[in-house]
Amino acid sequence: MTKFNRWWVIKPLVFVACLLPTAWSARAVWLTYKGLDAGLSANPIKDITELTGLWTLRFLMITLAITPLRRITGWNSLIRLRRMIGLFTFFQGIVHLSTYVWLDQFFDFESIAKDIVKRPMITSGMVAVLLMIPLAVTSTKKWIGRLGGKRWQLLHRLIYISGIAGVLHYYFFVKSDIRDPVAYAGLLAVLLGFRGWNTMRERRVKASSAGRQHAAPEARVRM
Repeated sequence: MTKFNRWWVIKPLVFVACLLPTAWSARAVWLTYKGLDAGLSANPIKDITELTGLWTLRFLMITLAITPLRRITGWNSLIRLRRMIGLFTFFQGIVHLSTYVWLDQFFDFESIAKDIVKRPMITSGMVAVLLMIPLAVTSTKKWIGRLGGKRWQLLHRLIYISGIAGVLHYYFFVKSDIRDPVAYAGLLAVLLGFRGWNTMRERRVKASSAGRQHAAPEARVRM
C-alpha cells in the first residue's frame, strides 16, 4: 500500500492560496475596465498598485520567516515551501511593477526612467524587484550545483537588501500614515536579527567543537 504523502495536498493548497491575490487584482481591473463596481475607491489604480505591492512585501516576509519557523518549531519540512513562496514573491513583484508600467505610466518608458532617477519611491521599488531576478533564476537545484553552496547562499542574501528596499518603497508610497511601513520594518528587523543571531550561534558552536577536537589529541599525547 502506497504511503500517503501530505505534501501532495499541502503544496497544491499553498500554490492556489498564493494565486488568490493576483486573481483578485485581475478581477478588480477587469470590473473597473467594464465600468462595474470592483469595491475600489475613486482612485482604483492606486488601490491596485498598493494591493499588489503589499502582497509582494507579505510574500517576501513569509519567505524570510520560513527558516526561523523551521528552526523554532523543528518542522524541517517547511523548507519544501520556501522555493515556491520565493518564486511567488518574484511573480507578485512583477505584477506590482506591471501595474505601474501599464496602468499608471501606459508604457511611457521615458517618464519611467525619469521617475527612477528623481523619485525615491520608484527607485527603491525598482531595486527591490530587480534584486529578485537573480534569486528567481538561480532558485533550482542545478544552479546550487553550478554555483556551489556557499556562493549560492551568498547570492541569495540579496533578498535581505530587497526586503529593506521594499519596506522603503512602501514608506515612500504612503507618505503620511507610516504605521504599516514601520510595522513591516519591525518584522523585517526581527527576521533578519534572528538570522544574524543564529549565524553567530552556529559559528560559536563550530569554534567550540573545533577547539575540543584540537585539545583531544594533545591530551592523548600527554598521557
